[in-house]
Amino acid sequence: MSNRTNPIRWLKVSGTPFDIGHAIGAMGRKAVHAHLIHSNVWVAITSPDHRHTVLRLMENTRARFPEIYEELRGMANGLQLPLSEVFAWNCRGDLLPSVPDGCTTIQTPGEVIQISHNEDGLPFFRGYCFIVDAKPSSFLPFRSFCYTGSLAGHTFGWNDAGLAQAVNNLRLRNVEVMIPRMVLARAVLSSPTLEGALNLLSNDPVCGGFHMTLAQSGEPELISMEYGNGTASIRPILSRAGHANHALHLISDKQMITQSSGARQTSVARLVKQPNLSDLDILRDTSGSGLPIRRDSPDDPDQENTLATCLFNVFKTGVEWKIYSEKNGAAEYQSERDIA
Repeated sequence: MSNRTNPIRWLKVSGTPFDIGHAIGAMGRKAVHAHLIHSNVWVAITSPDHRHTVLRLMENTRARFPEIYEELRGMANGLQLPLSEVFAWNCRGDLLPSVPDGCTTIQTPGEVIQISHNEDGLPFFRGYCFIVDAKPSSFLPFRSFCYTGSLAGHTFGWNDAGLAQAVNNLRLRNVEVMIPRMVLARAVLSSPTLEGALNLLSNDPVCGGFHMTLAQSGEPELISMEYGNGTASIRPILSRAGHANHALHLISDKQMITQSSGARQTSVARLVKQPNLSDLDILRDTSGSGLPIRRDSPDDPDQENTLATCLFNVFKTGVEWKIYSEKNGAAEYQSERDIA
């Protein structure tokens, strides 16, 4: 085990929403205090310039998603940080378009639906991230990749109803937000149905931008959904496709596309057409003339590195999954089928 450079921990937790949040916060406390709160992005997000927006988002979250508000309150307690700062951090993509949340997803429809995903985030979180395996008292049990200091649900995850999700950042500028996009993403993990998840995101998208790939055991559809700035776009995936972190079908004149995002989209669109390449081959790819799909550079221009790779197989009766922490080698975690 000594040669592992990016161990991903596994956190089992149960109880009230506050209990869930507290455990997630406590798990990430060391990394947040050692790295995050000293970073330029934390300083920018928690700036007093955003105070009124953060207060509005806090009030709206407490009114419309009180259990998730309690998770955030518990998280702040576990992190030993002010709720206002932790809440602001969980609104980072609503407050600023240029936050370091990247990611690449491969989407394959069929009798067995495949969702494969690189989770890209701040390099200093390498070795500190974890899977939360949660059994909340008031929600469906779920599992999700977690960054320290952040809600579950905005990365990759799956719940006991057989709903699997993978999430990509969309960089939308000048959005007058009313609800945090990460709160909506967390709510999706608690949805018992794919239809309910799509309705949730369609009815309440006045937020920063996200792209979700969604599928559920027993349902034939593989869905690409982009939402933010008050609109949402839903597209079925009919053939193997890829998505880097910018909108492909949500109409917006407020979108930022970084050099890395553009290069990864070009590469993944090319590579998914090569049937000899597995999803894992593509997500580990560093070829091409532009910036790579697999991201390990300490000077990545978006301040993002690949911190985990997840492969979902969504069957009629359940979900199989593998989670990789390193750029080579076998999965760190894998399942027998999760029966829905």
